[in-house]
Amino acid sequence: MTLATATPDGLPSARTVLMRGIDERGFAFYTNLESAKGEVLAANPRAALVFHWREVERQVRVTGPVARVSDAEAIAYWDARPRGHRLGAWASPQSHVIDAEALDARLADVEARFAESDPPLPEFWGGYRVGVDELELWQGRPSRLHDRVRYRRTAEAWVREQLAP
Repeated sequence: MTLATATPDGLPSARTVLMRGIDERGFAFYTNLESAKGEVLAANPRAALVFHWREVERQVRVTGPVARVSDAEAIAYWDARPRGHRLGAWASPQSHVIDAEALDARLADVEARFAESDPPLPEFWGGYRVGVDELELWQGRPSRLHDRVRYRRTAEAWVREQLAP
């Protein structure tokens, strides 16, 4: 999914992340909390998501608040990750400038540190959940007369609205 964020002063950023869970609370993904996206989400905990399927002319857009997943959820996901992914997460100062040799050295240090044990969840790693304030479903149609339906949360209920293409 594409995750879009903005700094408090409005500088936008978008990147592709792997959705790792969906339930009534929203869409979950996991990352280094000290990464660029983690820093922005700490300062401005709102985001937009886009799922796009070009081949079938469909798209889903979501906007909403962002909150950290629980420690129990983060640990459960961390423990299910392959060992190499966990070692890489420990070694990589995600989004920070680094050269290949330094990254290789960091990985070697982490591999040595956890040679006899499973790497635990680092304090700097966890997950986020994007809640849903608005959800738009888009279906492509000929002549650009696409179907667009938006569901918007109000204090009382969900409102369904047909949008012009």
